[in-house]
Amino acid sequence: MNVNLPAAYWLGLLTSVVLPVLVGLVTTRVTNAGLKAVLLLALSTATGFVTEYAGPHDAGYSVGTAAILALVSFGTGVLAHFGLWKPTGVSGKAQDTLVRSGTHASGV
Repeated sequence: MNVNLPAAYWLGLLTSVVLPVLVGLVTTRVTNAGLKAVLLLALSTATGFVTEYAGPHDAGYSVGTAAILALVSFGTGVLAHFGLWKPTGVSGKAQDTLVRSGTHASGV
């Protein structure tokens, strides 16, 4: 079996694995889990549409393909969070990165 995926799709997949860490960097430990999920969904959707835009298009840009890529990106992000980043402690460290003396990055 020969797998032939353009570089844009591989970069989109890699981005999907890193998105949960990015969400951790811009939120705190006390941020509602629902808000974190919505933020991950928004970033995954953007990743899917940008990946489709950056990919090769013999038949033109496909919104359907972009939507599927967004769903794959979100699923990959959720799985990466619970299967890789959370057990290794990376999620917690990312959330602690911008926390200073009991306040989060915006100073509130």
